[in-house]
Amino acid sequence: MSEEALIKYCSPTLAGIKTGSLFSCSYRTETELSSFLRYWNIALRDKGVRIIPLRVREGKALIYVYRPTQLKSSLQDDEARDLLEARGYCAQSCAGCLSHLISRLTYSEDFPHEIGLFLGYPCEDVRGFIDNKAACAKCVGCWKVYGDEQKAQKQFDRFKKCTRIYHQQWADGKPLIELTVAR
Repeated sequence: MSEEALIKYCSPTLAGIKTGSLFSCSYRTETELSSFLRYWNIALRDKGVRIIPLRVREGKALIYVYRPTQLKSSLQDDEARDLLEARGYCAQSCAGCLSHLISRLTYSEDFPHEIGLFLGYPCEDVRGFIDNKAACAKCVGCWKVYGDEQKAQKQFDRFKKCTRIYHQQWADGKPLIELTVAR
């Protein structure tokens, strides 16, 4: 677990142009993981960013970095709500949705592909991925695209540019807390 992992995998979320990001990391002890999460949640709270573990297993954690206000907005979309409710979520509450996602990641044998909604992916692409069993995508970038290919490609380029800029600024000595945009 490192600050560099946050820069590498979460720059668009830290910049406020993406709802959420995921990354997997190793940890030696539960105390180390808790300390990492506590430190960054305190440091980024005023910027509107939260960090939680979605799954913790055998020295590995799946970390979700997100912006609660953007997540709430994304999950209020009628199509997103329908997709989530069809999978057993109570889509009226972000906390409830996160809790259900954690439960699905922890106890279900099937991967919850609706996780794309929590990352800010377009509903039509999340639904397309699920319905097509990951086949027949128009293009692939940060996610598989089943809807507006041009719009998605612009987002992919925007995310790559953001990550490149953030990594360079961080490598030049700018602290992650200063790189994170308040929203």
